[in-house]
Amino acid sequence: MTGPALIKGADLSTLPEVEACGGRFYDGPDPEDAMTILRRHGMNWVRLRLWTDPYSQAGVPYGGGTCDLSRTMAMARRARAQGCRWLLCIHYSDFWADPGKQTVPKRWQGLALPDMEQAVYRYTRSVLDTLTRNGLAPDMVAVGNEITNGLLWPLGKAPDFRAIARLAGAGIRAVREALPAAPVMLHLDAGGNNALYRSWFDRYFAAGGPDFDVIGLSYYPFWHGPMEGLARNMEDLAARYGKDMVVAETSMGFTLEDYGGYEQLAPHQRKGMAATPERSRGIGYPMTPAGQRAFLRDLTAVIRAVPAGKCRGFFWWEPAWLPVPGSGWATPDALRYTGEKGPGGNEWANQALFDYSGRALPALLALDSL
Repeated sequence: MTGPALIKGADLSTLPEVEACGGRFYDGPDPEDAMTILRRHGMNWVRLRLWTDPYSQAGVPYGGGTCDLSRTMAMARRARAQGCRWLLCIHYSDFWADPGKQTVPKRWQGLALPDMEQAVYRYTRSVLDTLTRNGLAPDMVAVGNEITNGLLWPLGKAPDFRAIARLAGAGIRAVREALPAAPVMLHLDAGGNNALYRSWFDRYFAAGGPDFDVIGLSYYPFWHGPMEGLARNMEDLAARYGKDMVVAETSMGFTLEDYGGYEQLAPHQRKGMAATPERSRGIGYPMTPAGQRAFLRDLTAVIRAVPAGKCRGFFWWEPAWLPVPGSGWATPDALRYTGEKGPGGNEWANQALFDYSGRALPALLALDSL
């Protein structure tokens, strides 16, 4: 008897915005739905992020896909129509949440810890009940996004693992009640850093954090080091905690060509690409289409080699985020919410599985053979 199929997933949260801004995708001479192309070549899961209220007080969208519940439901419906399962990633923020920021939703700001805990529970349960009523219950749920430094700052900021355990635990409890069969993920970044993962999960459990099912790891070689570190980390985690794992975010550049002109941005408006010449040194793969394909091939081999099949697969982060005018990572209103500096261009297009003109790259075309 064989185990479950390897997850070959894609985070497509920004796709509707790219489409609305004129992005087109090709696997031949004529444009097609990007999700159809990805599915044809082996994608079997879709990952979708959810933001609480990604709009300004005046109702202006924050950008980056403006991933509210209605948009997430529409994308989940598309994924199901393609025969894909889907992972819901709840950010517990009105906009991006990651190790550098975990901004409390506008409506929750000022709450004390017990009230914040209840807000997390009620919100999570409401989202899952709505999805279930509409026939769109997710197949896996991530409670928080890259919560390496906690969630819902400052209440749940590391090193206060007591608060982290309470806040994450409220979300876990809601998932267990609403969707008892759905695996629950806790997701950190820096997938090659074993010391970080051991310390984080040891402190989480010591603080009384409730059990969960899946360890999610982000792994970007230009930030997180050679793939050998990821392999060693997952091997140790499999033995130490006995949990399934998923590489919840990964990508690798196919070019270092600047794409700011595709977005029609002036030079002073361009934000640096995630994969730059400086970051590309020492990762073992050239930033070329062939290098991207080799990275994906080797990553899949590392995943399959984890003892007892404990790593279930990967999600390529935003493979369809083309550099089209109007689809950036943050609007001015969003930057005011998070307190970050702009401008908010794409900065991720050279990590996609389509080139800047929307044509499928060799890594995508090889996905079904992995």
